[in-house]
Amino acid sequence: MLYHLLKILFQILFRLVFRASVEGRENIPKDGRLILAANHMSDADPPLIGCFFTRPVCYMAKEELFEMPVIGFIIRHCYSFPVHRGAADRAAIKTAVTLLKKDLVLGIFPEGTRAKNGHMRKAEAGVGLIAAMTGAPVLPAAIVGTDRIFANGGFLPKLRVIYGKPMTFTGNRKDKDALEAFSQSILDEIARMKAPYENQ
Repeated sequence: MLYHLLKILFQILFRLVFRASVEGRENIPKDGRLILAANHMSDADPPLIGCFFTRPVCYMAKEELFEMPVIGFIIRHCYSFPVHRGAADRAAIKTAVTLLKKDLVLGIFPEGTRAKNGHMRKAEAGVGLIAAMTGAPVLPAAIVGTDRIFANGGFLPKLRVIYGKPMTFTGNRKDKDALEAFSQSILDEIARMKAPYENQ
């Protein structure tokens, strides 16, 4: 109930205040397990890509957020689960795999943390590992403009979300280099998708 209410409120906020536009909705699979992977520049990114997504998204979120009274309550009731950053969090990976095996949508940011200057960071291997363990396709999502919200003279920039075509890991799940390469290929595709809009 809370998730759907917030989804509507964020749609109104992003549409009216930030003139948000969405491309590539036709690329979103209607059912089945799916990993939604996006670039990360702002705290606005999870609600932005989630509110325009056609299916509920279960986010892997940093554990510190769950300790904050109001935000912790909200994300707990919006399908999110904690991950300990800076190390391989087996519990978080296990939760992610369980959710995907139930044919749900997992939201993840391959960079692992925000790139506050708008320049994308190197991908971590986690998204490739989870894709390999579950066979879930990865849907790349490019976010444009959130790094300029109330900053660098942008104040209220026009936001954009582009959903790309699903990508599937076909290598050996025990090959660390292959997992890292797949994770990076997702970010490379996101960079390619957002490039035409970066100077608008």
